[in-house]
Amino acid sequence: MDIEVVRSRFIKHFDGKTGSIYMSPGRINLIGEHTDYNGGFVFPGAIDKGITCEIRPNGTNTIMAYAIDLKDRVEFKVDDPTGPRASWARYIYGIVQEMKKLGVDVKGFNTAFSGDVPLGAGLSSSAALESCYAFALNDLFGDNKVSKWDMVLAGQATEHNYCGVNCGIMDQFASVFGQEGKLMRLDCRSREFEYFPFEPKGYKLVLVDSVVKHELAGSPYNDRRNSCENVVKHIAAKHPEAKFETLRDCTWEQIEEVREEVGAEDYSRAKFVIGEKDRVLAVCDALVAGDYETVGKKMYETHEGLSKDYEVSCEELDFLVDVAKANGVTGSRIMGGGFGGCTINLVKEELYDNFIADAKNKYKEKYGKLPKVYDIVISDGSHKVC
Repeated sequence: MDIEVVRSRFIKHFDGKTGSIYMSPGRINLIGEHTDYNGGFVFPGAIDKGITCEIRPNGTNTIMAYAIDLKDRVEFKVDDPTGPRASWARYIYGIVQEMKKLGVDVKGFNTAFSGDVPLGAGLSSSAALESCYAFALNDLFGDNKVSKWDMVLAGQATEHNYCGVNCGIMDQFASVFGQEGKLMRLDCRSREFEYFPFEPKGYKLVLVDSVVKHELAGSPYNDRRNSCENVVKHIAAKHPEAKFETLRDCTWEQIEEVREEVGAEDYSRAKFVIGEKDRVLAVCDALVAGDYETVGKKMYETHEGLSKDYEVSCEELDFLVDVAKANGVTGSRIMGGGFGGCTINLVKEELYDNFIADAKNKYKEKYGKLPKVYDIVISDGSHKVC
């Protein structure tokens, strides 16, 4: 992100004075989808694309925010009981409210922000936005007393309480805790995590954007979470002696016990989540061993489950994964919450050019538009730029 673009718009749209600039990244997730809110494992990393904001206290009780990419400006009071209507502004409003709950004495400020993390591509632009402002408010108004984990949870609470998405913690975690050149295995139940060096020599990590936009707010995402919770409820009823909080606590045998009770749809979704938990751990072992062929195999298995069992893929994403397989790509799958967005691909360097050219040509021939391609560099998490 060119910070001079953010600075020039900040100066233009406010009082001509400069403020402090902060950046938070989007994320990729190598494997482990829809496991975070089920208490399982995920394997994300921060990327070199994200949200950059400039912010300066204005001595009032009013927040004046300008979304550079949308050319939209919103104002609201720090203590407004309902907040702004614009969806993008509700992320900022929500973070303000959640940071206040953590004891940060947030005052009015002027801010402008821009992003080079593609919207709707499954790279968690919303989490980057939340994390960027959580980090900034902690620095400007909180003497940096709020911990990284509390900033992660403030971002998650913003999604839950103000934006209508009952998400897990992976996206905000990756945005805040990311480190250059490292992926992270996060246990979403215990919040324990471990950094893994990610240096796939001879391979490239590339996203192919279907240019199909997705919207997670509302029923598609929450319906799947409800399915998982329903299966857990039925298993818990059969085993009152044990404690079941999420699917992480359940076994394959226990899911089979309630198969007829919960119905085919909920059963299929639970089956995917349990399988995905196992795949994340298998990928960790494979990375330690330098076995990228196994990593790729598990990526393909994840896509099959997301498409057939969890039903969050779409025709365009399935098509791109098929093209990847036909080109000998080591691993390919849908990435993110689903309903559009990108495939993430682990590609041998010698196959990269042909794969990208073939994917573009065949996708345009079938759907009348070119997919976008993003080469990914694993980078640092939320930080102050200047």
